[in-house]
Amino acid sequence: MEAVWDAIYHSNRWPSWWRGVEQVLDLETGDDNGLGAVQRYTWKSVLPYRLTFDIRITRIEPLVCLEGMASGEVEGCGCWTFSREGTLTVVRYDWEVRTTKRWMNLLAPVAHPLFKWNHNAVMNAGGQGLAHLLGTRLIAMAHRHPAGSRRA
Repeated sequence: MEAVWDAIYHSNRWPSWWRGVEQVLDLETGDDNGLGAVQRYTWKSVLPYRLTFDIRITRIEPLVCLEGMASGEVEGCGCWTFSREGTLTVVRYDWEVRTTKRWMNLLAPVAHPLFKWNHNAVMNAGGQGLAHLLGTRLIAMAHRHPAGSRRA
């Protein structure tokens, strides 16, 4: 579980293993544990658009929970939780956000299935990339849009 926590916690390394994460910039360092830190993420999806947003870390419980508030082109809260099921590490990411891009909000009523598919593709890439990074295999992924669960 420690290796999974470490890979998620150090999000500035995500671009090296998570296809779709183009850039992570450190904007503010936060305290000694990283609480209050702010990072700017730029994501490129399967569809031809990018999203850029900042996340301020609001809660850190090592090996249990990592939570942050998003602002920018998406706004809301994201929370990673970590647990064990036997020998498996279970990683769950709940993402309760809304977009602020006008064109996305205008298209959302009809494009929701496409946006959901796109989100799931990016999250699948993260799950596969994490498993590859750790030299293991991804056991299962479950999607609930906008939130979802990952198992590695």
